[in-house]
Amino acid sequence: MASTTTLGERLLRRKPVATLIAESEGRDTPPAGAPEGGGRPGPHLRRSIGLWQLSSIGIGATVGTGIFFVLSTAVPEAGPAVILSFVIAAVTAGLTALCYAEMASAIPVSGSSYSYAYATLGEGVAFGVGVCLLMEYGVSASAIAVSWAEYLNKFLDLAFGVKLPAALSAAPGGDAGGYFNLPAVVLVALVCFLLIRGVSESVKVNAAMVAVKICILLLFVAIGLTGFHSGNLTPFMPLGISGVQVAASSIFFSFIGLDAVSTAGEEVRDPRRTLPMAIIISLVVVTLLYIGVALAGIGAQSWTKFDGQEAGLAQILQDVTGQSWPALVFAFGAIVSIFSITLVVIYGQTRILYSMGRDGMLPRRFAHLSPRTGTPVWNTLVVGVGVSMLAAFVPLKVLADITSLGTLVAFSVVSVGVIILRRTQPGLPRGFRVPGYPVVPLLSVGFCVYLITGLHADTFRAGAVALGLAAVVYFGYSQKHSRLNREPAGDPTRAG
Repeated sequence: MASTTTLGERLLRRKPVATLIAESEGRDTPPAGAPEGGGRPGPHLRRSIGLWQLSSIGIGATVGTGIFFVLSTAVPEAGPAVILSFVIAAVTAGLTALCYAEMASAIPVSGSSYSYAYATLGEGVAFGVGVCLLMEYGVSASAIAVSWAEYLNKFLDLAFGVKLPAALSAAPGGDAGGYFNLPAVVLVALVCFLLIRGVSESVKVNAAMVAVKICILLLFVAIGLTGFHSGNLTPFMPLGISGVQVAASSIFFSFIGLDAVSTAGEEVRDPRRTLPMAIIISLVVVTLLYIGVALAGIGAQSWTKFDGQEAGLAQILQDVTGQSWPALVFAFGAIVSIFSITLVVIYGQTRILYSMGRDGMLPRRFAHLSPRTGTPVWNTLVVGVGVSMLAAFVPLKVLADITSLGTLVAFSVVSVGVIILRRTQPGLPRGFRVPGYPVVPLLSVGFCVYLITGLHADTFRAGAVALGLAAVVYFGYSQKHSRLNREPAGDPTRAG
């Protein structure tokens, strides 16, 4: 029976941490039609991921999410000072990673910052964050798939002297004159097939691909530095400090993998220890590789050549060596690596849908797990269709900026959530605590807001449309079907 509450109370009601953790263990999840709080264990995600596999998820979703193609969009905005843009983005991600580590160790469940917001800021904010996450992951996967098509074309050209026609390998609206990005759609279909087979198989494949990815990026840095010319770094800041900010805002989505680690909270063994360690390991590896690749790329090629350059890193290797084999090896490695990125990002989106479906924010169909594989098959199919359509028809630059907005909003919420949870539940077990509290969470929020202000106006318009649609869904469906709406009336803001 639904409780009688005001709109304000419904927006502010928080889900107790104890309930979130119980549900992650398959408790308090009775079959449809049974009373809430039933004692019979229900379906739940299987804990099968260890520290190395989880670190691979973070590295796999972060290294390469942007670095394989973001220089072609970020360098024209900042010039050689894009190196500073990466540093600013890395500092912001580092501050937020510490906050993620604490939240993940305190609330080791699926759903990432959506679940953290539900426990700290209330249902209304949580639903908005959930929508931002879905937009962030879906659009990011689409952007990555578009980049995969570019490197596939580069590989085919170098290896066999053929290229896919532009009409079938690029989105409409760009300079390539495309109509439909077929390779991107094929990539998404392959990823969804692997995810449906099961998460254990998926993370093993991802771990192997991450090793390939790290090797080819180190190859790029080693060869790129042989062509380093200090003259390419001058003028260092041709577009001023504002250009550095715009580029940092645009490339921030490259750090999405830190959030992806926490989406696996319910499938990790010993999550209170493993989650924070994997987040920190991912951040360190990612930051070193990003700055190394940016420095080698800028030093090897004039910043004016990056604009619109397809498969840019492979092209730089070809120009530096005067031979095709380094670019061929890199392009093949990029094809393998970008597959792993797409795999992890789509994986993260399906788990957020699963959490929202379990909470009643979306139809219960999204919380259904396959009896055979223990995976949300329906979610994977829905995400696959949505991502493939975006990748097929939307240009790369538009996709990158929208993803950064969703990432920055989610990161800000997690940092605020650390402060709230410390005040409301100081005794909650935590496997990791943010050092320098509360300065670090506040700095994290400040850096995120700074980068948000550097995004393009079109990005805010797209975000406003997404949140407007979210409001329609929430007030038309979610608030009525929320599991908290069926619980006995009480203090709607009690964190539990």
